[in-house]
Amino acid sequence: MIAELNRLVQMVDDHLADEIDVAAFAVTHGTTEYHLRRMFSALTGMPLSEYIRRRRMTVAAAEVAGTDDLLSIAVRYGYGWTEAFGRAFRAVHGISPGDARRHGGSLRSQQQLRFHLTVEGITPMDTRITERPAFRLIGHATRVPLIHEGVNPHIAAHIGGIAASEHERLKALSSTEPEGLLQVSADVDPDYTEGSELTYLHGVAVGEGVQAGLDGLDVIEVPAGTWAVFRTEGEHPAALQQAWAATATEWFPSNPWRLRPGPSIVAVLDRSEDFRTATCELWLPVERA
Repeated sequence: MIAELNRLVQMVDDHLADEIDVAAFAVTHGTTEYHLRRMFSALTGMPLSEYIRRRRMTVAAAEVAGTDDLLSIAVRYGYGWTEAFGRAFRAVHGISPGDARRHGGSLRSQQQLRFHLTVEGITPMDTRITERPAFRLIGHATRVPLIHEGVNPHIAAHIGGIAASEHERLKALSSTEPEGLLQVSADVDPDYTEGSELTYLHGVAVGEGVQAGLDGLDVIEVPAGTWAVFRTEGEHPAALQQAWAATATEWFPSNPWRLRPGPSIVAVLDRSEDFRTATCELWLPVERA
């Protein structure tokens, strides 16, 4: 995966003035666009789309300082009119192309990325691979913004608004792995952009054919497939978020698996009364790389 990411950033630089077909690149290099985008954002902290924009505007800044008209430069970098180019330029550099040409000043530069793999083995990862038949996730769902670190207040508010009796009802309905009350993230932006919306479901897993007792509950259908299950212990949610990051930096580059589309699931196996520490399982949908 590290080699594929380095080839990807080189391909981006070679085609900054062209349409960049990430899906075609993924097929050619034996992976998927979904996995590429998720690994890129996990390792760099920014979406691939944002990196492409930053690289384009870095190179375009040198041309803005020249004598070509701004419309020609805009078209060269895939923008049909100067207004769209100007918005992208300002988002990266903080000033308009016209102001940059007239007054100069300090412009931001996004250097070409290079990925290096360092696996020191200092983060033990308690992992198992399991095949699961199709099942259903049932519970109470809402749309929330993605937050990478710390407690997500939107999720906390959602869970806090669910009556205690409803928690007990859900626990009684749980009938298959992952067991117990679950924290489910679905419909996540493949670029994993912070602030983008996802579907969060607080609920449980039941068998595919279960129909009874689902009145008033939201349902996510999960097809049969393979899952990587990571067990975490410690401060919550920090230990869980650290494990998520380690899957990208250590586990996926060292194992013959890649992410596939599907929900990520957190099963809380044990927790302190104040929920400051917890033992959890992180379930990620995977397929052979």
